[in-house]
Amino acid sequence: MKAVLTAPQRQFARSIADLMYCNPFLPERIECEREALGGEFDESMAEWNLRGDIRGDHPNVRKLLERCEQLAEASREKLKRSTPRRGDLELYEDLVLFVLYYRFRDAFNEVIQSAPSARTTPSLASCYARFVKAAQRFLLPPHFAISDPSETAHLFALFFQVKRAFHFIFRNIIGISHPAARFRAAAWQSVFTHNLRRYRQVLYDKMADITTLVTGPSGTGKDLAARAIAMARYVPFDPKAGKFVDEFRRSFHPINLSALSPTLIESELFGHVKGAFTGAIKDHPGRLEECADAGTVFLDEIGDLDPAIQVKLLRVLQTRSFRRVGDSEDRHFGGKVIAATNRDLASQMRGGRFREDLYYRLCADVVAAPSLEVRLRDQPNELANLVQFIAARLAGSAAESLAEEVTTCIREQIGLDYSWPGNVRELEQCVRNVLVRGKYSPPQEPTVSLDESLARDVSTGLLTIDELMRRYCTLVYSQAGSYEEAARTLQVDRRTVKARVDLQLLGSQRRRRRHSQRDSE
Repeated sequence: MKAVLTAPQRQFARSIADLMYCNPFLPERIECEREALGGEFDESMAEWNLRGDIRGDHPNVRKLLERCEQLAEASREKLKRSTPRRGDLELYEDLVLFVLYYRFRDAFNEVIQSAPSARTTPSLASCYARFVKAAQRFLLPPHFAISDPSETAHLFALFFQVKRAFHFIFRNIIGISHPAARFRAAAWQSVFTHNLRRYRQVLYDKMADITTLVTGPSGTGKDLAARAIAMARYVPFDPKAGKFVDEFRRSFHPINLSALSPTLIESELFGHVKGAFTGAIKDHPGRLEECADAGTVFLDEIGDLDPAIQVKLLRVLQTRSFRRVGDSEDRHFGGKVIAATNRDLASQMRGGRFREDLYYRLCADVVAAPSLEVRLRDQPNELANLVQFIAARLAGSAAESLAEEVTTCIREQIGLDYSWPGNVRELEQCVRNVLVRGKYSPPQEPTVSLDESLARDVSTGLLTIDELMRRYCTLVYSQAGSYEEAARTLQVDRRTVKARVDLQLLGSQRRRRRHSQRDSE
């Protein structure tokens, strides 16, 4: 056996392999790029995965792709003349996969961004034929099993899935703050798990068995995250038919459980047969029945679900079967379930309003959506970024002037320290208010006790140590009644407690002053 790669080439190939299988929304992606390029790494693009305004390839990716193309071609020639070491063969395969993905990524992108039409399927068939030819050129027999049509089709489907996941997660979960980036990374893991290599080999067709629960305050984009995860599910490619077995655009089936009565929820979810109840004049298939195996049923506001329907939903998750209302025939459900809630399900369970057995069927994969307040605390420029994004969607070419008007309104009328209790949804309404009336008057912020507020924010895991100390000292002080007693409880100096409490109270006073000025206007 001979070495196909030199020691420096092997080190570069390992970095590419790590890059191929890492989460693109975590800092590790940037570290992989930096390690692979060494001194050629462009530090100006060191946080590209925090930004949603990049449409083409950035310089580091272009450099990586050029080097990978050259190394793959040179290694291919060596493979034709020798039997390589196993380790070199695996690294070469990852190099080739990197090259193949980027060669065909633009073709995938055209399909993803195009409107549904008859031209979609032929373009994919043509793309697949080119993909097979390129894959067979690099992945030479007898070293690789790419001659197996099913393996080639699987790689093609996986690449299309990766591109869809990146597109929909980046476009649905907007923000330059680290909490927003972690939100995107969590959505990526919901699709591919934390181990993409294992996903590629054995898990790609098993993720429907894992229910995803998206939690977080109202207005934080839980539905957008659910849609992104659903649109990024694996869809097999049929090489004989030259098309994917399901259309990803039709894969998302949402139900807002808080907007419907229990009877309507049951009918919408499970379907009903003619005569099942008054008004059931014909058979009606529910969302579970309409959902294909590669599809997703999204249950928004799962915490509001009636206990009787909770039992039936639990049966679906346990047995993968259900019955239409008024019917005795069992039907199969092969899709995935994503649920979302802004409620504290632990509290709901303690109060007997949410079944524990259902919760433990839902919690295999939990994605936490951060509040806008937490995002702004990490990155104040997040506000301007989101305002610009919303303005562009509403006003098109007039987005810049609208964004400037909104930013001025927030700064002068509301205050940059406003907590945005309605989160991104409230910010969207603020932009619309300014667009229509030139101002925004938010409602009075709801009163939340210190311990409830602290517990809520601690659960996000996004408080800094300084913020945690300030707020905890304030909570203990409010309960103890004096700085001395609070200091004894906390086992710190009295002056430390007073300094922390004063900082917290100062911030609260500023917020109240802003609200008072706004109300008087």
